[in-house]
Amino acid sequence: MRLLITLFILAFAQLFFNVASASPHAPINASLHNAEKKGAREDERRKRRPVKTTAKKSRLSSVHKTVQKLKLKKQSKTETALHKTTRKKSLLKSPAKKYGHQRLAKKLPELDDETQELTGIRMSKSHRQRYQKARATAMNKLMGQLGKPYQWGGTSPNTGFDCSGLVWYAYKDLVKYKFPRTANEMYHLHDAAPIKRQMLEKGDLVFFRINNRGAADHVGVYLGDGKFIQSPRTGKDIQISALGEDYWQKHYVGARRMMTPKTIR
Repeated sequence: MRLLITLFILAFAQLFFNVASASPHAPINASLHNAEKKGAREDERRKRRPVKTTAKKSRLSSVHKTVQKLKLKKQSKTETALHKTTRKKSLLKSPAKKYGHQRLAKKLPELDDETQELTGIRMSKSHRQRYQKARATAMNKLMGQLGKPYQWGGTSPNTGFDCSGLVWYAYKDLVKYKFPRTANEMYHLHDAAPIKRQMLEKGDLVFFRINNRGAADHVGVYLGDGKFIQSPRTGKDIQISALGEDYWQKHYVGARRMMTPKTIR
């Protein structure tokens, strides 16, 4: 009987040890199963990531398209504004009938080309005739003194002329203001407009600096075609000279317009 009890105890112990040795494998299998699940989830996430990037790209492309549309709108607005400004300028430059430019041009008197180029202003017919007559009178007085001798301080055909005396004699009775006597005073006269050399007209005064004293000390009257009349110096007669000569080009200092439609008597 004792033998049977011991055998039964030994069998029960053996069974207990077998169960104990087999029980640790269960959590290991569970952890492995959990790891496999996590790996599968990570693979699924990796597969889904490209879908997210494509969505971002689509959003960026839509934003880019809206920016381009805004730029095109701004560009079209600037182009229309420029078109409007250019159109306004063209309308201002080209006189139209509705602004009355053509009617005004018809009412104003027509001028000959010479007077319009000389004065740059519009005059009545009577005023234009007085201006042309005054200029012709000055030219006749000057040309009438050709061959007369130079006389320092001379202002009369009876005694002769110096350079400024000849000009003073020709213009003193034709202008409203007091005509100066010396060449330097004529050169700095406020009533006389400075004239560029390429714009010289008949009757303009041309000035020279002969003695290099910082002042205009010689004057003549331009006759057109590059020539001027002058009373040169002692021992010489009143003559016509070429403005293009080297000597006169070297000493040339400027020109003034002494007689204009506004200054004639």
